[in-house]
Amino acid sequence: MDIMNTKIGVVGAGAWGTALAKLLADKGFTLDHWAFETEVKEEITLHRENRSFLPGFSLPPGLVPTNDIEKAVSGKDLVLMVVPSHCMRAVATQMKPFVSPGTVIVSASKGIENKTHMIMTDILSEIIDFLPDHNFGVLSGPSFAKEVAAGIPTVVAAAALKNEVAKFIQKVFSSPNFRVYVNHDIIGTQIGGAMKNVIAIAAGACDGMSMGLNPRAALITRGLTEMNRLGTRLGADPLTLSGLAGVGDLLLTCTGFLSRNYTVGKQIGQGKCLDDIISEMRMVAEGVKTTRSVYNMSKKLNVDLPICAEVYSVLFENSPVERSVERLMGRSLKHELEGVI
Repeated sequence: MDIMNTKIGVVGAGAWGTALAKLLADKGFTLDHWAFETEVKEEITLHRENRSFLPGFSLPPGLVPTNDIEKAVSGKDLVLMVVPSHCMRAVATQMKPFVSPGTVIVSASKGIENKTHMIMTDILSEIIDFLPDHNFGVLSGPSFAKEVAAGIPTVVAAAALKNEVAKFIQKVFSSPNFRVYVNHDIIGTQIGGAMKNVIAIAAGACDGMSMGLNPRAALITRGLTEMNRLGTRLGADPLTLSGLAGVGDLLLTCTGFLSRNYTVGKQIGQGKCLDDIISEMRMVAEGVKTTRSVYNMSKKLNVDLPICAEVYSVLFENSPVERSVERLMGRSLKHELEGVI
């Protein structure tokens, strides 16, 4: 099949969903783009711009907005899921009756479900159970929506169990400014994408407290260790977490001012309370909910994740950030690779 004849639906019209839909439409695809909000559909229809979530970017005519989930997914060769992780189950259930056999479903959402501790592809395969597991894929890596929309060179990873599916995703999304590598580790690709948001909250808090650059470097490095601990326990390849979806995304999110999770952490470090921060944000900071999932998973699986535990303590137990720093620095002395090798 000529790749440009691929029938595509994009589900989710936040900043990231819109940026990826724009990427595909700029490449020449005509696609149906589902938005939950009526006003977002109207903004794109009338102004060719998602003024609510991605203002300032003109959207090509090939991007067709809709509030009709059936129109977005019916008869599609590929459906891209870009909804907040806590909405994935409900949206997947809503779209299930309209998904065609043979459709490849790609998740670009980064999170872990709170109650079940399931990654996004597990939720999708549980709900849309008539598709084989190899029809579910992941797109993840160091990528801010605004920079992708602006055409700034970006490199990500596409993961699927079957090589043919991974390469199909790669061909659909690759463009002169958007390079896609493939792997077959859907667990590691998603664990990296989810956990980096938790570590980014910690990095932001350090910067909010004006602690300097040393602590941030330490958090990134030891945060990668924690990603490896949990990821490998769940079956991830540690090499995946040393790649684009792991350390690559971790570096970007912990150092980039465009990161919503870093911003949440920075404001906490400056003394603001979480409820006030969240109430002022329209877009979702996935790391807040993911922190709860990762913390509970670590307890259930008996995996030592001290940074994630301290982020949980700050966010949900009102622990002072200064006390978390003291606890992390005062832990018993260990071999650097303890719990990793």
